[in-house]
Amino acid sequence: MSVMETTHQELGKWSKQMKRITFLSACFSLIASAGIAQTIQSRILESNDPSLSWKNVRLPNGLNIDFTLGVGSAAFRHRNDPPDVFWAAGDRGPNMTCSEGRNLVGEEISAACAKLKNGRIYPTPEYAPSIYRIGLDRAVGTFRVLETIPLRKAKSGTPVSGLLNPQTKASKDTGMALDGRVLPDDPDNVDLEGLVRLSDGSFWIAEEMGPSLAHVAANGLILKRLVPADAVQDYSGAEAEIIGSLPAILSKRQGNRGVEGLAISPDEKHLYFIVQNPLANPDVKAYQEARNSRLFKLERETGKLIGEWVYQLADPQSFGFDPSPKQNEPRISEIAALGPDRLLVLERTDKTTKLFEITLAGATNILGTSWDDVATSPSLEQLRDAPSVSPVTKVLRFDTFRDLKDAPEKIEGIAFLQDGSLVLINDNDFGIRGDATKVVIVNGAVSADPEVWKK
Repeated sequence: MSVMETTHQELGKWSKQMKRITFLSACFSLIASAGIAQTIQSRILESNDPSLSWKNVRLPNGLNIDFTLGVGSAAFRHRNDPPDVFWAAGDRGPNMTCSEGRNLVGEEISAACAKLKNGRIYPTPEYAPSIYRIGLDRAVGTFRVLETIPLRKAKSGTPVSGLLNPQTKASKDTGMALDGRVLPDDPDNVDLEGLVRLSDGSFWIAEEMGPSLAHVAANGLILKRLVPADAVQDYSGAEAEIIGSLPAILSKRQGNRGVEGLAISPDEKHLYFIVQNPLANPDVKAYQEARNSRLFKLERETGKLIGEWVYQLADPQSFGFDPSPKQNEPRISEIAALGPDRLLVLERTDKTTKLFEITLAGATNILGTSWDDVATSPSLEQLRDAPSVSPVTKVLRFDTFRDLKDAPEKIEGIAFLQDGSLVLINDNDFGIRGDATKVVIVNGAVSADPEVWKK
């Protein structure tokens, strides 16, 4: 037998061994995946709390509409909070675009709204964005509202509304009431979308209108507000202290796509916040086609930004209940801390929710670089992959299409209960479409450090 023949035989044996190893490896991988999927357990809680049945409004067409409280725009539980209790948030109240209003409130109001610049209809402009304390009854499978804290102006104590700020640097809507009135702007108004609570009982909130962050007293008074550096004058007359410490480039946020996610480190020293979608930088076309959104880290006590990273949105075709070719269909509606510089990101479409674990380690900090300059061309948003920029790594931990077929739509809140289980809550848009608010308890999907949830 020649050396060549021996070599061929050895190679043949090695090839067969490798094929067998590859096959076994694939089998073990499938078994492991199946095992992981089986460990994810979910339970949906509903509510018969009468306080959620909020307001009956008579429409211009003579019909009535029943609005429920929307309490699921954000969620948070502090480790010192009582068991099975967490905090949630309601945003700016019932609202709709002019085209949506055609079906809901009639042609006449819709036509009048359409004549306004970026017109938007607010059937209940008196609604005050609020923080809600939610109590769970796991034995019965229900939840209820235990406390309501309306957001209020710092000096007068007057409740704020979810109507618009008088913005000139960022794009804005024009609010309209059902009787045709153009609704006034107010520099203290907020569109509440993110929430954390501190050990002293006060809150930090994120809102997408500015976008901005705000420190809120335990009784709901808005004490100070961090806004984009170029937009400070837009908030002149506000009762809260206004600080222009956020990057001016955030004024390029697309309308209704500002900051929705807010998290806090376990030691309460740092806040993390994320823009819901890529910025309209330099224009709306960039927002529509971009996948690079921006995540920030801030020193809570000083208000100083210390980091900015790129978070890349998932393929819009990968959202199982409602796949889409449009890159701006996925959006980020919440983040929660799993530990220092380790976060859980809620990325969703209207019907599908995914939870990704991310870490900042290994990602490029772009704070203060040319990517924060609106003159940079092409912009971060115009590039699929920016040169020399490594985005945060993502690991899929939960997918409603895969793991919970009967999950509610528009999940927007994440919190961790006292046993480390995950609680999710949906934004039902105040019942405009007839949806109810639901709470989902999930086990086995992801683990947070005990410092996040354990007293």
